Amino acid sequence: MEAFAYTDITAPLVERCRLGDRRAQAEIYKRYSKAMFNASLRITGDYAEAEDVLQEAFLSAFRELHSYKGDSSFGSWLKRIVINKSINCLRNRRLSLVPLGEQHDGAAEAPDQGPDPEITSWRADVVRRCVQELPDGYRVVLTLYLLEGYDHAEIAGILNISESTSKSQYSRARKKLLELARQHGL
Repeated sequence: MEAFAYTDITAPLVERCRLGDRRAQAEIYKRYSKAMFNASLRITGDYAEAEDVLQEAFLSAFRELHSYKGDSSFGSWLKRIVINKSINCLRNRRLSLVPLGEQHDGAAEAPDQGPDPEITSWRADVVRRCVQELPDGYRVVLTLYLLEGYDHAEIAGILNISESTSKSQYSRARKKLLELARQHGL
């Protein structure tokens, strides 16, 4: 099997942005804004806040473009900015993870087996509604793990919590999501 070199198709646009080209910035915004808005909305749970985060993230990205080294795709770099700003938005809203109980429910200790097929087979519109109803702490961990593809170690680092807390929050979020889904007729 041949190895293929990765080529970031946005590299020419990024270079033009570094030179202050407003049209290149508009094109980058056009290419990425919808996906980045959706990522922010899944984390913040609020349309207006997601819009604000999106604007702040793009302004920050264009201001800090000199720090983008091209080690990953531009989209990955931008997504990290959006996720960090979304989490900061929640922190400003006093994000509190649901406290751990005295007893562990056991599910948090189970080995990580990837996305749950029971959840991923549901209708997207109903799942979206149910996810929005989750408490902030649950929604953030569930979103970062299940929808954004971060592992629990990465989530722990992003949220400044322990890996076991991330796993516990995910487990509890999953249970709450299943409960909400049943209430919505899934």
